[in-house]
Amino acid sequence: MPSAPTAAEVATAPSAARSVWASPLYRGATVALFLSGLGTSAAAPQITLFLVNDLHVSLTTAGLFYLTNITAPIAGYLIGARSDRSGNRLGLFRWCALAGFLGWVAMALAGQIWMPFVISAVVLAFSGAAGSQLFAAVHDDLQATASPVADGVVSIVRMALTAGWVVGPVLGSLLATAAGSRVMLAATGACALAQIIPMGFVSTGSVRPVAHIAPESTSTPSSAPESEAQAERPAQRPQRPQRPSRREMLPLLAFTALYVFVYAGEPIKYGYLPIYMHDDLHLPTAVSGAVIGIQPLIELILMPLAVVVARRIGMMPLMVFGAAFGVGANLCFALTGDAAGMFAGQILMGGVWGVFAALGIIVAQRLLPQAIATASAIFMSSTAIASALGGLTGSLGVSTLGLPHVFFAPALYGLIAVTGLAIMSRSRFTVR
Repeated sequence: MPSAPTAAEVATAPSAARSVWASPLYRGATVALFLSGLGTSAAAPQITLFLVNDLHVSLTTAGLFYLTNITAPIAGYLIGARSDRSGNRLGLFRWCALAGFLGWVAMALAGQIWMPFVISAVVLAFSGAAGSQLFAAVHDDLQATASPVADGVVSIVRMALTAGWVVGPVLGSLLATAAGSRVMLAATGACALAQIIPMGFVSTGSVRPVAHIAPESTSTPSSAPESEAQAERPAQRPQRPQRPSRREMLPLLAFTALYVFVYAGEPIKYGYLPIYMHDDLHLPTAVSGAVIGIQPLIELILMPLAVVVARRIGMMPLMVFGAAFGVGANLCFALTGDAAGMFAGQILMGGVWGVFAALGIIVAQRLLPQAIATASAIFMSSTAIASALGGLTGSLGVSTLGLPHVFFAPALYGLIAVTGLAIMSRSRFTVR
């Protein structure tokens, strides 16, 4: 009968948290992504105010700024494809972080209306690929070490990005109020550049997919002639990694498109829920702030739990439930009309992102395992498309449906996502 594990064995058992702390790569990626989330989330709510108050752009024109995000998936794909060909994950990460620094500083110095639009579409589009390169580097290392807690490590690293989004909007608002929008944008650039610091002395070997070669047998006296013959043959050179075909990319693109439908409700919510609570429901400022702030807290709590549940029922089936939570959340916003309904909707929305934030990048990488950086870049840059879709939908929906019925639109998007994810979960592309 096997004996019970000793205290020393329990202490040395692998855990995701211990693995992240022990690895300079994982630990550095965690800090870097926190800084990325901190800077980006600080600027996101302030961009419109900067355009209107500092550059004197009309509200209609300011709303069009979010359409510049549609170049981010193109830039992300280019960076990801280059990364998969060269294997130089962290080198490209540093260049993308530098692009973020230059872009945000240029934004802070902008004096003409057209400048933020061009900067966002051309320079900042590449900065978003920095995070995808970190996830690709982490994935490579986890695969090389065959870590038994790989999903947990990715979840912890991803939680750092979410944690940045929890505190970023508050700090950004305080800094913009105290020093102005331009200083706040420059600080966002500083956060982008600071991502390089925790990764500065971390290096990983270049990851180059090679042709499959059968492992050589162990040398024995009876196999000596065969070994000598193998030694005389010229060494097989690694094959140049090929770009994934459209057919190979189809599952990833389908999943990413469904993720866009899930995410499209976020810009609608952040754009119109505060107005609805203030102007229609007349909720106190403290209550409205608590409603907005409860989602990321629920998200952080649920992310580790999502990893555990996914091991039991599968990632894709769990994402069906996550998308369904989003439908329920938007119906709460559209139909309840009181503070309790707003809290319920935000708690459900925390469930959405507790699932998708923890597992989305893992699913994307597993749907295109031969091009990890490409998969990471396509998935992470899809939020830009979702923001553009949500902004356009919210603008049209408010003018036709009004508040709060505009939230029926993201509820419909959520139903599309639920249906599509349910189909994928039953197909041969399902991810366990």
